Amino acid sequence: MEATITVYCKNTHTYHEVPRGISLIELKDILGIELKYPIIAAHVNYKVENLDFRLYKPKDVEFLDASSPSGMRAYVRTLGMVMGAAVNELYPRYDLRLEHPISKGYYCTLQWHQDKNTDMEDEQAAPVLTPEMIAAIKQRMLKIIGEDRPIYEEEKQTKEVINLFASRYNNESSIFETLGNPYCRYFRMGDYIDYYTNVLLPSSGYITLFDVEPFQDGLLLRIPNRNNPTVLEDAVSQDKMFSIFREYNRWNKLLHINNVSDFNVACKQNKSFELIKLAEALHEKKIAQIADAIAEQRPKLVFISGPSSSGKTTFSKRLQIQLLVDGIKPEVLSMDDYFVNRVDTPRDENGEWDFENVNAVDLPFFRQQLHELLDGKEVDLPTFDFSKGERVFEGRKLKLQKDSVLVIEGLHALNPCILPDVDKSLTFKIYVSALTTINIDNHNWIPTTDIRLLRRVVRDYKYRGFSAKETIARCPSVIRGEQKWVYPYQEEADVMFNSALIFEFAVLKRHAEPILAEVPKFCEEYTEAHRLLKFLQYFVPVPEKEIPPTSLLREFVGGSSFHY
Repeated sequence: MEATITVYCKNTHTYHEVPRGISLIELKDILGIELKYPIIAAHVNYKVENLDFRLYKPKDVEFLDASSPSGMRAYVRTLGMVMGAAVNELYPRYDLRLEHPISKGYYCTLQWHQDKNTDMEDEQAAPVLTPEMIAAIKQRMLKIIGEDRPIYEEEKQTKEVINLFASRYNNESSIFETLGNPYCRYFRMGDYIDYYTNVLLPSSGYITLFDVEPFQDGLLLRIPNRNNPTVLEDAVSQDKMFSIFREYNRWNKLLHINNVSDFNVACKQNKSFELIKLAEALHEKKIAQIADAIAEQRPKLVFISGPSSSGKTTFSKRLQIQLLVDGIKPEVLSMDDYFVNRVDTPRDENGEWDFENVNAVDLPFFRQQLHELLDGKEVDLPTFDFSKGERVFEGRKLKLQKDSVLVIEGLHALNPCILPDVDKSLTFKIYVSALTTINIDNHNWIPTTDIRLLRRVVRDYKYRGFSAKETIARCPSVIRGEQKWVYPYQEEADVMFNSALIFEFAVLKRHAEPILAEVPKFCEEYTEAHRLLKFLQYFVPVPEKEIPPTSLLREFVGGSSFHY
């Protein structure tokens, strides 16, 4: 008699007795599961797995399409492998590098594939992608997809994998050493091998939609829309954002840090304290430059915006210091103090409080007070009591002086609707966000949202009494709010500030891992907690004793000299 196991399908809310060792794709066919979009992966006990994954014990299974976060990540990773294989076949002397997300796609370049002992000029190390090369890459990708090449996950002893990849990739081996595992897995498609941090789709034929087009001196890999994967994301202009990424890439090259493996090697060579000092010095220099620009323009209003956990509060405090150095007296307003009372807060489509909604701010009252301040009047400033969910007045009064500038910090500070009739010559706008400054390797980027989520997990646990489970549960609503109310206005900024620090994942690791480990293994939030824990294992830990008390990171891990 054939051995069977019990499987609970979350898509149908039903139990099934199935043969032991059945694959997920076989289970899908037996159960006749159909989703709105093609099934490409599954959660097995809340961990994402490839459809070739086999079941040997009772499991909870939820099939996924590309409209789910886990499904889209697997889709984009597979798309990256297809592009890497295309580049390898067409231009074997070059390596593809997926640099960072931009314009709702991914900016990619080519690097000269060289022997690590060969001294090459910078222009050879970064060849410019011509339109003809980009068209050829797209056609080769379509060919690979049309051939529906199977993608296999393989596992060997770490030393064998290191040797295997050392023969193909330059400086890629140490990422395997970082993991410290006796065996490592990698992926193979035909003769092409690659490494990815999580599962891929079963074959290249699962890729149904993509595009590549020239972008700056590289190319833009366009991906399906996350809500409707039958259409591509609309490319948006993000020239200012791109310039910030490029600036940090140049700085990383000066430090000889291209990927996480380079960072880990530097830390093992006791250079982490040097990296901390240099990263903090760069932040201080950038903030001073922004203050100098404000001093030269002499606006009356400075708006500071950015998504959640971007470090806006500490940035504004450090900017105040630099403004004082330039002879300007800053007065600070937080838009959070202008929240409507809790009972008047708008709700989202799920009936939950929608604090990211611009209408969660009492805009008429906010505009009234700003106009009164600009007219030279004294105003009675509000304070929002978050414990009561009400606005209170505690005797805080403000009147702008001749040498004053009003610094306004808030989620919606760049939204034109908050002050539509103000003279633009009176304003200076700053966008602050934690834009990831380092990749795991050439083909594994770090989402810019991960750094802010880890910051939020640590801060909410230490200072707000929220578990990681609660913070992760809130995350989708926060992201939806940012996509609607923050990101569309980021290019409105006069300047952008990247609050990320190259060393902070290595510092957050020690704080975040025990907090994430508390998330129960059988809940929806465990999927994200497990992903983040896997991600943190790529970093060697770095002690925080050398981080100055004014660091932006101190806002989240503690030890700041600023009062919050």
